[in-house]
Amino acid sequence: MRYSGFVSAFLSCLVVIPAFAEAPKIQTPVPVIFLADNLDEADQLGWCIDTLGRGFAENLQAHSCKPQGGDVQFSYNAETKQITSVEFAGKCMELIAPDDPKIAFGLRDCAASLPMQQFLFDQGTGRITPTSSPESCVAAGEASRQAGPFMSRDLVLSPCDDTSPELITWLELK
Repeated sequence: MRYSGFVSAFLSCLVVIPAFAEAPKIQTPVPVIFLADNLDEADQLGWCIDTLGRGFAENLQAHSCKPQGGDVQFSYNAETKQITSVEFAGKCMELIAPDDPKIAFGLRDCAASLPMQQFLFDQGTGRITPTSSPESCVAAGEASRQAGPFMSRDLVLSPCDDTSPELITWLELK
């Protein structure tokens, strides 16, 4: 199912989200969290949170949003403030190495009491910030690379005010 028309309409309604060069053509089944800007994704699939490698992995990256879904499908739970994997039940995004420029985030057993699994997802600005570090944003790394038929980037923690908006503005389709 294609969501590109919905995404374009959704983006045009959000006044606070900056205008980007190109909106992605999201084909991934919902729910999905993705960057508002396609950046340089060659097939215009957009950028999603993803497990590193194929299938389950303990580390996360930014990756082309896969049309078939799977390990690129994540959802935000505002009640628990967790970003949960759709593909891997009971697994949540966790800030595991805030100072590591390559692997800042991992996929761990969900535990709502863990501060490193708690994030604020501001739907108005598109920013995802750890509750433990509200001045920092979940960001796609600046450099992309080939990942088989897709593309990938690091998923990093970056100072919100010093990072290009296209790298830190996320949307969610439910």
